[in-house]
Amino acid sequence: MPEFNIRPLQKDDFEAWNRLWQGYLTFYEASLSDEVTHTTFERLCDPKTTDQNALVAEQDGALIGLVHFIFHAHNWQTARVTYLQDLYALPEARGIGLGRALIESVYAAADANGTPSVYWMTQDFNAEARKLYDRVGTLTPFIKYTRA
Repeated sequence: MPEFNIRPLQKDDFEAWNRLWQGYLTFYEASLSDEVTHTTFERLCDPKTTDQNALVAEQDGALIGLVHFIFHAHNWQTARVTYLQDLYALPEARGIGLGRALIESVYAAADANGTPSVYWMTQDFNAEARKLYDRVGTLTPFIKYTRA
């Protein structure tokens, strides 16, 4: 099995991170302005912004995956929680355990932060990812709505 390293996102990762980010957005048929992309990257790299976090997977010096997660308060419990917001692996890097490793890295970061309750969402058509999610998480009955 090919080896990869998971590490925090760094300031000099922008170009490689942005290629992954754009691949992720394309998968979800979404686009964001350059301003949002640059602001997101800056927040993820800013050591003073402790609630927004990013890890990347690196193989042979190239980034092959990313995960973004947010620590936040919760109204139904006293402990803060962790929202795994974005997870992406290059198509050619799938099937090597990368997605599981990125999720488990978020679990480890959440535990270290004292926010071990981790949740995420995906679209119902994301069948391949859901196979993994069914092994590392528990499907809930909630349906997401957004402001009209």
